[in-house]
Amino acid sequence: MQTRRNFNPQEISTKDFSYELPDERIAKFPLEKRDESKLLLFKNGTIGQTVFKNLHDHLAEDELLVCNNTRVIQARLIFHKETGARIEVFCLEPVSPHDYQLTFQTTQECTWKCMVGNASKWKSGTFLEKKINVDGRELSVKAEKLEVVGNSYHVRFFWENPNVTFASILDALGVLPIPPYLNRETIEKDKITYQTVYSKIKGSVAAPTAGLHFTEEVFAQLRNKNISTEEVTLHVGAGTFQPVKSDTIGGHTMHSEWISVKKEVIERLRKKGKVIAVGTTSVRTLESLYYIGRIILERPDISENELKVTQWMPYEMREEVSTEESLNAILSYMERNQLEVLCADTQIIIVPGYQFHIVKAIITNFHQPQSTLLLLISAFVGEKWKDIYDYAMRNEFRFLSYGDSSLLMP
Repeated sequence: MQTRRNFNPQEISTKDFSYELPDERIAKFPLEKRDESKLLLFKNGTIGQTVFKNLHDHLAEDELLVCNNTRVIQARLIFHKETGARIEVFCLEPVSPHDYQLTFQTTQECTWKCMVGNASKWKSGTFLEKKINVDGRELSVKAEKLEVVGNSYHVRFFWENPNVTFASILDALGVLPIPPYLNRETIEKDKITYQTVYSKIKGSVAAPTAGLHFTEEVFAQLRNKNISTEEVTLHVGAGTFQPVKSDTIGGHTMHSEWISVKKEVIERLRKKGKVIAVGTTSVRTLESLYYIGRIILERPDISENELKVTQWMPYEMREEVSTEESLNAILSYMERNQLEVLCADTQIIIVPGYQFHIVKAIITNFHQPQSTLLLLISAFVGEKWKDIYDYAMRNEFRFLSYGDSSLLMP
C-alpha cells in the first residue's frame, strides 16, 4: 500500500491516541462465563452492542474467521540467591535451539533470551539454582546469565535428568505471566482463563485476548451458519504490554514475533472474500503474509530463515501488487521448497495510513491508551476509534485483556 504522497507515518504524534482510562474500568478478572461478555458492534459507521454469544447473528454465511492458536507459557521463573535476593527470569524467546517446538522438547540444556529482574544482584559467572518436583522426582534446575542483548540477557538453563524436557521444567517452575496492568499476582484459575479454548502451540508470553470470549457453543453456532474458522500462529511477545513512550511513533521499536501459517490456510485466504481477524495478533499475521509474498516476488530464491517483515516495510514499498499475486507467490515458494507450513518473523507496525490487504473485519478488545494496538485500530476505523471508545466508556464496557470486545466492520 502505498501511503499518501508526502505522508510520513513515523511522524504520527503519540498523544493523539490517548484517552482517560480509570483503573476501575480495567477488568482485573474474567467473567464466570466467557461468552457473556459485552460485544460492541461497529458496522458502516453505526455503533451498537450485544452479548458475545450472539456473535453469529452479526456475521454473514461463508465468512472466514481467523484465530491465533498460540498458547501462553509459564514464562516467569523465580529464583532466590543464598542471600535471599529474589531474581525473576522472564523467558522471551528461544535462542538455542531457536525453534520453539525443538526447545520445548530439548533435555538437559537450552538457552533463551530473557528479561531479568534484579539483574544487578546476579553476578556473571554465578549460577541460580532451584529444586523442583517433576513427575514425583526432585530435580535441580540451574540458570547461568550470559551476554547482554539490548535490555535483555541470554540465559542458559541446564538440568541433569535426560528424560525431562524444558516444557516440563516450565510447567513445574514457571508462573503464568498475566499483564502488569492487572496489578495482581497470578492465581491458579488464570492457567485456564488466560488461555483461549483453541490454544495449542506453546510460545506466547501474553494471550491473544480477543479469543478469550470464544466457547465451544459459540463455535457451534458459527458452524451452523456455515461460518468457517482457520488458525494461524503468532507467538505474542512482551512488547505487547509496552506503551509507546516516544513523542512520535517513529521513536518506537516493535519487537520481532514468530509466525506460522499452514499452506491450506493460505489457499483459503486466496479464495475467501471476507476475512475476519480474531484479535490484533491475527491481523498482524495476516497482513504480514502480504509482505512476505512481496519479499518472495523480489527474491524468489530467498531462504525461509531470511523471511522477515520489518517494521516500516509497508510504508516503504511503492509498487502496488495485488493480494492474489502476493499469496500466489507464497504458495509457489512453498511448492518449490516442499513446505506445508510457512514460518517467518514479523516486526510489522500498523498505524494510520496503512492499507489493509487481507483483513476485512476485526474482533478485538479495548486497548491501552498510546499503544501500538490502539494505533492499529485507528488505522482500521479511522477517527471513529474515538466514538467507539467513548461509547464503550459511557456504556460501562470492561477494558483490556480480561475485558469486553468489539466487532469492527467499517
